[in-house]
Amino acid sequence: MRLVEIPREKKLSKADFLEKYYRPQKPVVIEELIENWPAYQKWTLDYIKEVAGEKIVPLYDDRPISSKYKFNEPHLKMKMAEYIDLLRSKPTKYRIFLYHLLKEVPRLQQDFKYPKMGMRFIKQLPMLFFGGENSKVFMHYDIDFANIFHFHFHGKKQCILFAPSQTRYLYKVPHALISRQDIDFNEPDYDKFPALKKAEGYITELKHGETLYMPEGYWHQMTYLTPGFSMSLRGAPRNLAHLSKAVYNLAFMRYFDNYMRKWRGQKWIDYKNEQAIKITHRKNKIPV
Repeated sequence: MRLVEIPREKKLSKADFLEKYYRPQKPVVIEELIENWPAYQKWTLDYIKEVAGEKIVPLYDDRPISSKYKFNEPHLKMKMAEYIDLLRSKPTKYRIFLYHLLKEVPRLQQDFKYPKMGMRFIKQLPMLFFGGENSKVFMHYDIDFANIFHFHFHGKKQCILFAPSQTRYLYKVPHALISRQDIDFNEPDYDKFPALKKAEGYITELKHGETLYMPEGYWHQMTYLTPGFSMSLRGAPRNLAHLSKAVYNLAFMRYFDNYMRKWRGQKWIDYKNEQAIKITHRKNKIPV
């Protein structure tokens, strides 16, 4: 695909971040933002197992969206210690997604601080994400259109991003926050999904201690190249149109989708996937 490397900055001042990336809404990787956090040295899989091993955690895999599950309903649950043992033993597709571990284990809150980069963070929402080797987070954008600082720990992760302006090429599924799940964004099938040829995006590989800034509404797909985990800190959207979409998603869309899954079952899922192709091809004047 037409992917360029996300810009990288070794260090970045507040003024430069606001001028070069936050106000123009462009992504950036900051390589040395959190080296003074205790988490920079402490946060490994072994440490998380030590302090949170008995916590029951929600797990997700890459199975296609199904009417069997509600919006963001986990596929499995197990103790954190058992999950980390699984990560270390073999590649697994099971991931932890949007887990508020810092609420469950308050001592972890002492290991980080909110960066003073001019962004107003929603301080009750630090979330952790874990994944095994080759596990993948499908292409999506976040329900709340947040501005995100994404800090990676333990291992390597590939990140592919697209700006909201590229939505028309990404086969967005209606009444959802995802693109078609059968798209491989590393090796796309252009015969089946020709609009992807026009999409222009970004790619990077995050290592331990690096920070990715994702502007509001950006599409993102994450692939864990090794077992590892990340933390996200979120800031409210600045754009009024994005804020209104966030309110719509949170107050109506997810409940409507759950209702339709319950009422129509798999027919609703299949209908949405078909519409993703029809709508995308119509917008791009591609014969169906």
